[in-house]
Amino acid sequence: MDESAIFEIFEGLPRQGPGSNECTEKAFGLIAPQPSGSKILDIGCGVGMQTLHLASICNNCHITAIDIYQPYLDKLMEHAVEKGFADRISTVCASMEELPFEEDEFDVIWAEGSIFIIGFEKGLSYWKRFLKKGGFLALTEAAWFTGTPSEEVFKFWQECYPAITSILEYEKMIEVAGYSIVGRFKLPASAWWDDYYVPMEKRLKDIEGKYRGNADGKSVIEFSRKEMEIFRKHSDEYGYVFFVLQKR
Repeated sequence: MDESAIFEIFEGLPRQGPGSNECTEKAFGLIAPQPSGSKILDIGCGVGMQTLHLASICNNCHITAIDIYQPYLDKLMEHAVEKGFADRISTVCASMEELPFEEDEFDVIWAEGSIFIIGFEKGLSYWKRFLKKGGFLALTEAAWFTGTPSEEVFKFWQECYPAITSILEYEKMIEVAGYSIVGRFKLPASAWWDDYYVPMEKRLKDIEGKYRGNADGKSVIEFSRKEMEIFRKHSDEYGYVFFVLQKR
């Protein structure tokens, strides 16, 4: 599939995945207070709603935000300038699988809704080298909330992300990867709707005419609508979990 269609459709959303400022702040509250000059790496930042909120609640930190799509980073910096955070946020257009940083460079790594791209185990292992000893990794990942998901929702996830597993299985991977679990919590349904699905519904209506003759764009639109309908019907069976981890 042509990824440009995906990027363009999602560029118009306040977030590129489930989440909320409240969840970002709750997760950051689980991390030990950061000394002045602490460095945070936000991986797969999108347009950076969480980046900006991190800057607002950690006013002595510097945040490096990376994404593979430069227009997302441009939008993030526009907002950073507007909010007066431009001196504490920098952006790098890079792949999360080939990070251009030094080992042990960051005090905190943040990854809301992005680790699925590289894979949970691979992300834990690879990103760890860029964390200082005792540093923190905060991430969200899709997880089963039931051991017996409905056939419809199970089939959907097998098609789009077969690596989804239970919270317990993720915790086993975390332990093997050399982290301690500081805390975890499920994202509420509002974190899917308020800044993600509701704006997405409007975005799809606004843009579907442009993609009527574009097979890739039409496929993305159809999938996005199916995803929203599945969540509407089965949000008790799966969702995102925020894990806050510490490198041992």
